[in-house]
Amino acid sequence: MNKFKLLATTAFGTEGITKKEVDRLGFKNISVENGRVYFETDQRGLIQSNLWLRTASKIYWVIGSFESHTFSELYDSVHELPWDEILNKNATMLVNAKSVKSELHSLSSIQSISKKAIVDKLQDQLACEELPEDAEDYEILIDILKDQVTVRINTTGEGLFKRGYRLENNEAPLRETLASTLVDVTNWKAKIPLIDPMCGTGTILIEAAMYGRNMAPGVDRKFAFEDWPFIKDYVVAAERKKAKAQVVDRDMIIKGFDKDPEVIEVAKANAERAGVGDYITFECRDLKDFETDIEYGYLISNPPYGERLGNYETAEEINEILGKLFRNELKTWSMYIFTAFDKFEEVFGKKATKNRKLYNGKLKCYFYQYYGPRPPKNRL
Repeated sequence: MNKFKLLATTAFGTEGITKKEVDRLGFKNISVENGRVYFETDQRGLIQSNLWLRTASKIYWVIGSFESHTFSELYDSVHELPWDEILNKNATMLVNAKSVKSELHSLSSIQSISKKAIVDKLQDQLACEELPEDAEDYEILIDILKDQVTVRINTTGEGLFKRGYRLENNEAPLRETLASTLVDVTNWKAKIPLIDPMCGTGTILIEAAMYGRNMAPGVDRKFAFEDWPFIKDYVVAAERKKAKAQVVDRDMIIKGFDKDPEVIEVAKANAERAGVGDYITFECRDLKDFETDIEYGYLISNPPYGERLGNYETAEEINEILGKLFRNELKTWSMYIFTAFDKFEEVFGKKATKNRKLYNGKLKCYFYQYYGPRPPKNRL
């Protein structure tokens, strides 16, 4: 089996960013819908997409799509799919369902009827009375939107944001995939100095440093597809080895500050686990004391806001300070602020050059982009 139609799921509003990534990896027949980027590839491409995509949530293998208005239609259409070419009799089938604006809306019924169709197909085609389901897992999703059904299998397992460098007890306001999206939107390059004056546990800076070093974000984690018998171990190993060989060493100026010394220690530990500890300087410093002698650079930050602080006035004060910094200390810098603070531009004191709506989970946020002057070629 070497032809796959894949679907990279994304946060709403970031599809274009993920599409650029998919295109850069050389995949073909790319198309985009809300929260979805479709593309076609081979077995190596399935592995590469999981290893390399920074901004996608998960990679699914699309088995088929069809319209369905009744449970009878659903059963017949699921049954027609080539399950006997994908699953063996020992495969463990974890069937989930979601339904939006569709006639079929009972998730438990969608799940049970779809699984019955798959089991019946396997029993028919493999000539077996029982399916023990005691081997590798396949998480199958029956996704129905406006009566259009997409049947897909999760190739990733846990979401792609699980890079492995942040421990489970490391609380962070941003998932790694969203932090990487913010960096991508700014078009930051490794030669540009980068500072986050409220870096928290360092996710934005770590994602930037990994990008700057050309590190595949998924290279050190395990994926669901690795347990599937038709995915060859030697192919996975070869792609991991190739990804590690593409990592580069380069000089980068990346600095993170936070007023909480314990948080700074967590950020340092995260950066070390990510393999970029030597490329980021972390210091304990309050935003009020921010200063730099670097003439040109980028400031990218997700400052605390009311939702996280529980204190609207403190969030307002932070954004006032940021505005003063941009107008006075950082006149030649570009500043990028991701926040849900509803009066940001008013408090900041300047309308953004560009403003992009993005979601942090279900929370609507905006990415305010303030462009500084282009530096002379010999200054970066």
